[in-house]
Amino acid sequence: MNKKILFVATVQSHICQFHLPIMEMLKEEGFEVHVAARNNLAEKNGLQMKYADKIYDIPFERSPFNKNNIKAYKKLNDILKKENYNIVHCNTPVGGMITRLASNKFRKKGLRVIYTAHGFHFYKGAPIKNWIIYYPIEKIMSYLTDDLITITKEDYNLATQKKFKCRVHHIYGMGVNSNKFKQVSLEEKNNIRLKKGYKDEFIILCTGELNKNKNQSTLIKAMADVVNVYPNTKLLLAGNGPTHDELESLVKSLNLEKNIELLGYRTDLEDYVNLCDLVVSASFREGLPLNIMEAMICGKPVIASDNRGHRELIHDKENGILINLSKNKEFNNQIIYLIEHNDLQKKYIENSLKIIKPYDINNTKKQINAIYT
Repeated sequence: MNKKILFVATVQSHICQFHLPIMEMLKEEGFEVHVAARNNLAEKNGLQMKYADKIYDIPFERSPFNKNNIKAYKKLNDILKKENYNIVHCNTPVGGMITRLASNKFRKKGLRVIYTAHGFHFYKGAPIKNWIIYYPIEKIMSYLTDDLITITKEDYNLATQKKFKCRVHHIYGMGVNSNKFKQVSLEEKNNIRLKKGYKDEFIILCTGELNKNKNQSTLIKAMADVVNVYPNTKLLLAGNGPTHDELESLVKSLNLEKNIELLGYRTDLEDYVNLCDLVVSASFREGLPLNIMEAMICGKPVIASDNRGHRELIHDKENGILINLSKNKEFNNQIIYLIEHNDLQKKYIENSLKIIKPYDINNTKKQINAIYT
């Protein structure tokens, strides 16, 4: 009997960024692999879908109140009726909710529904409205789920303590690709720099969609102080998104065009991680950030905002620095401090290389395979 699995997310870029290694593993094990998500890959500068036998373009929208999601539900229902899947593995809040609603009647025929929570919107310290809106939805959805996969310990503890009505698993994120992201020698680092047009600058990298949550504006403002002390410092912002023009204007207003580059969406991020000296993130909320995992496995020190996703990976003053966003100029001060302390950089790198080991994609594959089987 042919084994068939459907991966669902609100957008196809999510599948490409997080699930391709798992899809590759399933193909090797004889699964027929399908994908259902809105096709947004044209926005992502060369990001490509692989390992999918069929791809369904579903008009999901991120807002649960958008009318297109009714069309998405109907289209998904038709696909489930036609394809007779063994497993549906859904992701993202809207994609996950609509998929579980559409899949429920098929569970009686043996369909297994798996949902990966890439970071609950309700958590310790979250706004009360998040608990009022998102917690009841996820609790109800657990009745329509066979297996819930959590990627942070906090989410796992929440789901078990709140007695979600499904099996609950914890895995070490979606895995960091240790074949693509790995520490390089100083000579290799310098060669990559020359190839990309850099020389001896102190290079700071921030990766992520340009949006309000990722809070790149805080890092841009911090650079105004940093370059006063160390003029030969560059901040590279990799990603695209709705706040691009606003951030570009902020860079110009601070006269930082020579010190800050907006790189756009990159498919060669491993080069930028390896050529940089420091990775930073100022986001307000994170699930389990892949960009920080990639920094750690490449042997880069990290300065990040203090949120539950960053805390899962960065232990303050052990393998990086966590910043309280309410403290004015804390990013400015800590970046300057770390530039001046090579010994701390080495300490953070050594500790990160140990902490990141369980998050290797090969370990994640084993964990997910155990859940599937």
